Amino acid sequence: MNEHAYSAAERAAIYRVIAERRDMRHFSGGEVAPELLAKLLEAAHQAPSVGLMQPWRFIRITRVQTREAIAELVEQERLRTAEALDQRSDEFMQLKVEGVRECAELLVVGLMDRREAHIFGRRTLPEMDLASVACAIQNMWLAARAEGLGMGWVSLFDPFKLGKLLNMPAGSKPVAVLCLGPVKAFYSNPMLQEQGWAQPRELSELLSENQWGE
Repeated sequence: MNEHAYSAAERAAIYRVIAERRDMRHFSGGEVAPELLAKLLEAAHQAPSVGLMQPWRFIRITRVQTREAIAELVEQERLRTAEALDQRSDEFMQLKVEGVRECAELLVVGLMDRREAHIFGRRTLPEMDLASVACAIQNMWLAARAEGLGMGWVSLFDPFKLGKLLNMPAGSKPVAVLCLGPVKAFYSNPMLQEQGWAQPRELSELLSENQWGE
């Protein structure tokens, strides 16, 4: 037994929350207690980041008019996505792709401005700042699931329009609209799998050794 390992029960809980995390679209209203929201945001803030730059910025949306404006931006992009999908357009339009109006809490996560000043770990891979933000979101997702709350990552929006709506500075960029709150039930499988939109691939199909494809 590795002396640094957690107990069997603790390890089982970690693997369970990873397996049962879902990208939620159906919310049941309610609320998230302020102390719990703070705890989830702290979990996000503890994520690893390239060069310890902590490029994430969180904007909590509490104004009804702003939430509605975000919902409209998402709807605009949903229609454009449907057009781009061509033959699958009608099928796509049947999917519920967001819970912006129904969720208890709405947050926008953005990349900070002036990221060019951070070179450590980004000289050849500047997109590592986005990877760092994704780690923060995943931390929050797992913590929310452990607390019995649903969370959904919405990426259907025009980043320029959303950034302008939220008065984000030049050089910053919104990358996620997060819907968070109580749900009646968690999906047994990813929603897109349950709806027949796509099927997950086996790990064995995506794992190689020494070089691509082997």
